[in-house]
Amino acid sequence: MFKAAMLLSHQYNITIEGEFIGWQEEQTTGNIIDAMHIMCHAVSASNVVGVIGPRLSREAQVIAPFGEKLGIPIISYSATNPDLSDENAYPNFHRTVASDFAAARALAKLFIRYNWTSCTIIYQNDAFGIGGANGISKAFNDSRLTVSQMIVFDIAIRSIRGDLKSLLVNAPTRMVIVWADTDYTYLILQEALDSNVVGPQFTWILSITISLNYFNQAFYENLIGMFFIEPAVGSIVNEPINATLLDAAYNIWNQYEPESFPGSMNVDNYALFAFDATWTLIQSLQQLCASKINTSSSCLSLIESSDCLDRRFIHSKLLLDTVSGTEFLGVSGPIQFSDNVTDRITGLYYSAKNAQPSSNGLNFVPVLEYIHPKDWRIPIKENVIVWSGRTLTPPSNRALLKGVNLRIGIIESVPFTIVEKDIDPSGQTTIKYSGYVLDLIKLLRNKMKFIPIIELVPSNMTYDEFVRSVSTGVYDIAIGDVTVTSARSKYVDFSNAIFDNSLRIIIRTTSTVKVDLFSFLKPFSNNLWLLFFGTLIYAGILIYIMERKDNEVLQNRSILNQIFMSIWYSFGNVVGYGVDFHIATSAGRLLTVGLYILGLILVASYTANLASDLTIAKTNNIISGIDDIKSGKIPFNRIGIFAGSSIEDFYLREISNGVRNFLPLYSYDEIDRSLLAGIIDASFQDSGLAIYATNNIYCNLTLVGNDFDKSAYGIVMPQRWLYAQDLDVNILQLKEDGSLENLRQTWFAMRQCPDSSGISTEIGIEATSGLFLIFAVISILSLILFAWKKRQNIKICLFQLIYRKKSSVETNDSMNRRSSKASEQSQNYQIELPDISHF
Repeated sequence: MFKAAMLLSHQYNITIEGEFIGWQEEQTTGNIIDAMHIMCHAVSASNVVGVIGPRLSREAQVIAPFGEKLGIPIISYSATNPDLSDENAYPNFHRTVASDFAAARALAKLFIRYNWTSCTIIYQNDAFGIGGANGISKAFNDSRLTVSQMIVFDIAIRSIRGDLKSLLVNAPTRMVIVWADTDYTYLILQEALDSNVVGPQFTWILSITISLNYFNQAFYENLIGMFFIEPAVGSIVNEPINATLLDAAYNIWNQYEPESFPGSMNVDNYALFAFDATWTLIQSLQQLCASKINTSSSCLSLIESSDCLDRRFIHSKLLLDTVSGTEFLGVSGPIQFSDNVTDRITGLYYSAKNAQPSSNGLNFVPVLEYIHPKDWRIPIKENVIVWSGRTLTPPSNRALLKGVNLRIGIIESVPFTIVEKDIDPSGQTTIKYSGYVLDLIKLLRNKMKFIPIIELVPSNMTYDEFVRSVSTGVYDIAIGDVTVTSARSKYVDFSNAIFDNSLRIIIRTTSTVKVDLFSFLKPFSNNLWLLFFGTLIYAGILIYIMERKDNEVLQNRSILNQIFMSIWYSFGNVVGYGVDFHIATSAGRLLTVGLYILGLILVASYTANLASDLTIAKTNNIISGIDDIKSGKIPFNRIGIFAGSSIEDFYLREISNGVRNFLPLYSYDEIDRSLLAGIIDASFQDSGLAIYATNNIYCNLTLVGNDFDKSAYGIVMPQRWLYAQDLDVNILQLKEDGSLENLRQTWFAMRQCPDSSGISTEIGIEATSGLFLIFAVISILSLILFAWKKRQNIKICLFQLIYRKKSSVETNDSMNRRSSKASEQSQNYQIELPDISHF
């Protein structure tokens, strides 16, 4: 396209001082010394007033200063190193291709689009590779993305520095960006394929196009899903271009070199950038010479010298200013340069292509397009993205545990890890694991597809030793009822919480209830009771004084009876019962108001305190919570603590100030049995374990007080573990979809012990027995008083009963005597009656 632009200028009759612009074409090899030699030879042999190129950034970094020395513009079409944007360092340099920093910003937006957060960069160690890698690092840092590592491809030895497989596998990211030329990219990819670090485990993004069919077909599945991002022209992203100029250039190319013309659809984008670079210089020269220059010499005059470094273009500043101000619609899009940088500032486009299988092998298919400074978008002709592994789901950038053998250490702790021996009919014994931890491992395995290798730790291993076994490499991870603590975090990392935890106090259940006959009197102190009854007597005497002459009820009674009636009146008004007579005086009414007020407060206070005391009376545990432990209500040597655990750390930190005055125990089962045996009186346990034990195993143990020292269980991981993010994300998903809560309900909501909570809320007879005893005494006294009051009536009734009985006896004797007398008379006067039986 360089030649096409020059020939088109002839066709358009663009001349300088009546002559067509001539050109000279040279081919560089990438060696900067060769490039300097070619440049020096060219400017010595002819009047060179501008350079289109060079192709490589490392060449441009040398040729541009050479051009500055000569005072001529250097306009590149493919040198993308961001360092070349510095106008102060390269004042005579311009380019029609976008800087790699623009590409880096496009890459950052691509990562944000697919929620990728980090990458590995493989770059060649020259100006192009180093500049691109630095540009990506800056753009990623600006977007809060991470470059996990940068791997060097040494162009001198044409190989990666280090073990590529080890570097990639041990990196926390699975996104790989390659910033290298075509030849080096082939070498890098081939080494990656041989090391099996391409797809589907890794997603690769290339900065330059390559032919995927170059590789062995056995690797095609690994290459599917790869990305290639290249600078694009306006026609690819449906932005305006100079179609007339483009068609004319294609016609000239096809006319003069038909054997090299690939067809209008297959022309490389860099060829179009080369045309616009050439056309920029042509228009600048034409504009320079068309302007009025105050000199008699040619507008293209140079200071001649046999030494190429001593030659100088006379109108250098005018020409460079003209180039900087050039603005037109080119074949790649709008062309415009900045006053502050050497870069093109308009018409910056990128195309993202995806490696997909086709009938003729693998091809890159355009799937996204980018217009600076906007965002990526789907092209009008949409193509579905095929990701690594032939999936339509965007991959994660993090290292995944899929297919990884994972050594998992577990520690026996019911119900988190339950160990059971199963004997089959043949007598063979197998160990079976179950519990919260085993169910969690199953959930994670199903989601993450790792291969678990589960190992039970020795029974005598402490929790601190269990945690350290991960940092020493005995296990890859450890799962159990392991509390996250700052001390442990110094040598291991923890996953997101798998179980919310706290501490509880566990003690023996107290079955006996202490009988207190006078518990109903406890709401008031003895002094208050004395004051209360004294006030009633005092108020009764006042009522007697105020009412005895004016109140008909109190008249015609004895003084003692009047006083008792007045005290009865005071008592009835205080307790709200009421009395059977009314006050007749104003002073009495005022005193009654005082009694009402006194009764309102005292009765309400008594009722509230009595309810509280009776409720508290249902529990008679030796302690009520952690404050009783701190105050020493239980001897410290009667407190059992799990040695080598986070509970021990809490006790030393919060209870004993570092003094080991507790009884060390080495398993939760030992703690529970020690409580039942009376060896200890209390212990601290993690809430989940304590609830399960008291609900299902040890029914004679109970929990007291509220929970304290809230914490969480986490999976123990090595520090900076490769798969930490993958594990955390999946644990968070299990929490969000309710799976962790379902596990908690499955293992901790069950209950086999009787539920004593309902019984403990009832007020028993024992708590009120004294009240009923007092009532019984009062009732007996009432009956005695009643009998005493009715003693005269009882005497009369008894006399009447005796009299009636005596009268009845005398009457019976009289009747008996009369009957006997009549009998005698009947014997004296018997009459003989005839026998009539025969009738």
